[in-house]
Amino acid sequence: MDLILHHYALSPFGRKIRSMLGYAGLTWQSAITREMPPRPVLAQLAGGYRKIPVAQIGADVFCDSRTIAAEIAALVNKPQLALENLDAEAQVWAGRADLDMFFPCVLAAGTPAMRRKAREFMSLLDMGRFMLDRIGMSRKAAVKIAGVKEARPLVLAHLAQVEARLEQDFLFGEAPTHADFSTYHGLWFIRDLGESPLVDAFPNTLAWMDRIAAFGEGVRSEIAPQQALEAAAGAEPRPIASADQADPCIGQRVTIAPSDYGQVPAAGTLAGATEHSWILARDESGLGTVHVHFPRQGYSLHTAEQDRA
Repeated sequence: MDLILHHYALSPFGRKIRSMLGYAGLTWQSAITREMPPRPVLAQLAGGYRKIPVAQIGADVFCDSRTIAAEIAALVNKPQLALENLDAEAQVWAGRADLDMFFPCVLAAGTPAMRRKAREFMSLLDMGRFMLDRIGMSRKAAVKIAGVKEARPLVLAHLAQVEARLEQDFLFGEAPTHADFSTYHGLWFIRDLGESPLVDAFPNTLAWMDRIAAFGEGVRSEIAPQQALEAAAGAEPRPIASADQADPCIGQRVTIAPSDYGQVPAAGTLAGATEHSWILARDESGLGTVHVHFPRQGYSLHTAEQDRA
């Protein structure tokens, strides 16, 4: 059963996963979704979770690029694609690239070319709605988000660090790891979508970006979002190992939400808990039981009693 990726063309984290799928050489199905809620198909599959991308294999749904990456790593036996398999230095690097540098890169890519490309995918009305949505999300974020004036110097300092690390083909050795793809997607937003010259003064970084771009996106086919619902309805979630059912909250009603931004919770019953992930069981009319996988890092879990308190 092929992996289904719910994404949209301009999503930086969508680009992160598409590049990883290219490196992995996977065959996958593309389900294009809206740039902002409402996203009715994902609402059925993943509850209230609002970040993009989301991946799916049958009735198992994977939220957050870290969880998706771990699934890809397991599918193709490339453990370094999973964040948790990196050493401490590489994990810190990847976390900083994904969280601290994400918004500065997006702001630095605010060029006329970026606005022109956005108009290819969104109406003027949707562009306005998108901006209001992202402004509201940033105001409610639990982390400090850089402003427009801070973005360029932050990105230039980041680029200098990337350039200095690239004494070999990839950031942490001769083969790419999760840290490479975490770093790539923000710079892709600046160079490829924004057509900004910011990266031009960093030749090692340009060559590294070209190496990652050369991986492509794997073997992609388009499906209608409704087909993703049919895939979930026609499958059962994969079994959960007994060792992953020892958490004291197993069987309880819980909510799980990102703890940084986009903090909309998904509700269900905790069905599994590993060292690095939670598995939420959701019963959805017309679909049956769906298992939604979340990373533990960067997410919070609350029981129904805690939510009522």
